[in-house]
Amino acid sequence: MTSFQKVLIIYLVVINVITFIVYGLDKWKARHFQWRISEAMLLGLAVIGGSIGALSGMQVWRHKTKHKKFKYGVPLILLAQIFLASLTSL
Repeated sequence: MTSFQKVLIIYLVVINVITFIVYGLDKWKARHFQWRISEAMLLGLAVIGGSIGALSGMQVWRHKTKHKKFKYGVPLILLAQIFLASLTSL
């Protein structure tokens, strides 16, 4: 395994943990009537590599599961990321 691959794996683990926590934080803020994290930020975290954390956060925290852009968008982002990763490994 190259050092680039190691750094990439570490990055993906960290961004997914952060994304999972942010989804939980936004759910907590929603329940406590506090200033919310924008949907653009939540989706942006998925786009930059946190799609697994976003999907996990949606399920564990029961957050954004009824919003179509999350219900369908986050899985599509994950599929696109898997597709792009498969192209680079050829």
